[in-house]
Amino acid sequence: MSDPVVLLHAFPLDSSMWDGLRPALGSRLVTPDLPGFGSAPPVTEPSLDEAAAAVLATLDQRGVSRAVFGGCSMGGYVAMAVLRAAPSRVSGLVLVNTKASEDTDEARANRYAMADRAEADGTDWLPDAMMTTLLGETTLARRPEVEERVRALISAQPPASVAWAQRAMAARPSSLDVLAGSGLPALVVRGAEDSLIPAGEATAMASALPGSESVELAGVGHLAPLEAPEELAGVLNRWMEAG
Repeated sequence: MSDPVVLLHAFPLDSSMWDGLRPALGSRLVTPDLPGFGSAPPVTEPSLDEAAAAVLATLDQRGVSRAVFGGCSMGGYVAMAVLRAAPSRVSGLVLVNTKASEDTDEARANRYAMADRAEADGTDWLPDAMMTTLLGETTLARRPEVEERVRALISAQPPASVAWAQRAMAARPSSLDVLAGSGLPALVVRGAEDSLIPAGEATAMASALPGSESVELAGVGHLAPLEAPEELAGVLNRWMEAG
């Protein structure tokens, strides 16, 4: 598989979370910021479809007409929104620590509460609130530099963007039917210590994608691109070479 690889970042970070994969993937790696994060301008409507449209517009500017699309967590949700909106532009999928199901009522309520708090109080509290769910136990115990990096990335994001993203994710539909109808080659990756997304979600995506490859990374939590970038890059390269 020789197409560019478009990888979309997790919440509440930005595209620099993929920097550890650049030595292995080189110029084929494209990592846009999602609206309001990093250097990307915000959009007003809290919708992942709007985020997908912004990503496609960025790729148009770069002359990328067709690519392997993937993402981690929220980035995976947006990759599936791209597939829904423009299937002809997607040649494969890389789904890392993400899920295709919609939120439960409880999860949706939690997102709205976080959005309201970010708008009211800012986000100084957010790194502490999220750290033990974003990173695995092994990373928290043995890789303090990763925790420091994640804290810095979270602190750099505007409160308005945090609120927008939570409301957009809360409104997303299930994408299992979109995956099942795609017929695309896919790589499904999960960190064995991911406490945010149950293992059954990765199984559900793989089941919807016949012929997909599933990989579990030991000692890794929710943010595989930061916790194990070289290992993830190796898995991705091998999968693309096989395709």
